[in-house]
Amino acid sequence: MSNQNYKVFWQEVFKQLEEEYKSNGKEEEFQIWFKMEYESDEKNTIKVNVPSTFMKEQIISRGYIEEIKEKLIKLTGQKEFFIEMNITNAQISQNSSKKNEEKNDESKKIKTSSENSTKQVSEKISEKTDLKPHPQLTERFNFDTFVPGENNNYAYAASMAAAKNPGKTYNPILLYGGVGLGKTHLMQSIGNYIYKHRNGDVKLCCISAENFLNEFTDSLKNKTTTKFKNKYRNLDVLLIDDIHFLQGKDSLQEEIFHTFNALSERNAQMVFTCDRPINELKGLEDRLKTRFSSGNCIDLKPPSYENRIAIIKKKLDILGKQINADVIDYIAKNIQMNVRDLEASIKNVVGYQDLIGQSVTISIAQELLKDTISGATGNTVSMETILKVVADSENTSIADIKGKNRSKKIAETRHIAIYIARELLEYSYPELGNEFGGRDHSTILSAYNNIANKIKTDPSFDAKIKGIINSIKEYKKI
Repeated sequence: MSNQNYKVFWQEVFKQLEEEYKSNGKEEEFQIWFKMEYESDEKNTIKVNVPSTFMKEQIISRGYIEEIKEKLIKLTGQKEFFIEMNITNAQISQNSSKKNEEKNDESKKIKTSSENSTKQVSEKISEKTDLKPHPQLTERFNFDTFVPGENNNYAYAASMAAAKNPGKTYNPILLYGGVGLGKTHLMQSIGNYIYKHRNGDVKLCCISAENFLNEFTDSLKNKTTTKFKNKYRNLDVLLIDDIHFLQGKDSLQEEIFHTFNALSERNAQMVFTCDRPINELKGLEDRLKTRFSSGNCIDLKPPSYENRIAIIKKKLDILGKQINADVIDYIAKNIQMNVRDLEASIKNVVGYQDLIGQSVTISIAQELLKDTISGATGNTVSMETILKVVADSENTSIADIKGKNRSKKIAETRHIAIYIARELLEYSYPELGNEFGGRDHSTILSAYNNIANKIKTDPSFDAKIKGIINSIKEYKKI
């Protein structure tokens, strides 16, 4: 039965947002992007319908979903909300694709071939198993959708070997590297492969280090530590994302240490991901560093031009879409460091084609992707650069920004740095919390929203933030 316990709150949130956007001269923006139809709710999850995949991606990437959550939390008193978006109008995409096909018979043949290929793969999978997906794994993160190249061949081969023979040669595996290079994709590919090839008969857990901490803390509070330990120390496969989150958390490290030892004795397969080499982590016990690095530590590097072309074509094949060859070349040449940016650019181009019903040309692509391209082709922005430029602009120090000083000036400077880091580096809130003195992700989210809201209501402050961002992008280390 469909529940609508929060519908009245949802309607009030949209009423408030519409008024805010109108008062800031952004009524058109609200009308375009806030197209969500309330369907039902369960506990702290609200289910809504949106017109297309492109619309869903934009709602998330533009931060609208976080605005809605924040207001829901304030109105209801709930600690958190999850919003589940379902696609209701796939026909738009199909009609637009049909128009493009009619313009070019040859493109139609290629597209049909691609769709048949995808269908055959799907049929093979369904013949092999009718298992429901593992609740902690993302189905699309599998070896078939990963594109290996010179930058990640070893990581791909080692991950595949671990998946085929879990708990043996390649164990544990530590995958490290920058944002958007495929660490989580490979880790979950291992999990999906083992889960499917064992027909679900495997004790497998895939969890972020932050969620592991939350679960551990709850077990202490509820006096269920024995149950917690039994759960994790009797696994066949343990996959932990973002172990850099462990820095400075002594009790959590103690628990991970004992879990690691118990699983080693069971020859359980373990895979970890990190955003940097293990020896660069501060506040991590040496005994844990030794264990994390006792197997295979593998660095994922940015893809080569040829690999980027292959990634784009693979993504298009999966989507059953086409874009012009010169646009593919343009994207591959200008986005070099981040696979996630490549995928986002493809979705932007495909989404535009679906909505407008015409192929994207180079000139359209340049306008459509100008923000992504400018960020990707300029000087590499680092957390160090952001902190230095923000500290200099506000006449303070990096130590104050990262420290515990809560004076109004320092707090706002810290919030500015958090906001800009989130915008430029694509760090998650837990990752930012770790960078800013080990702060909780909810504190980081609040800081980000404070600045985002002030930007919307204060034009001079908006100009100030844009000026700092430009200084960061133009900053050159002497």
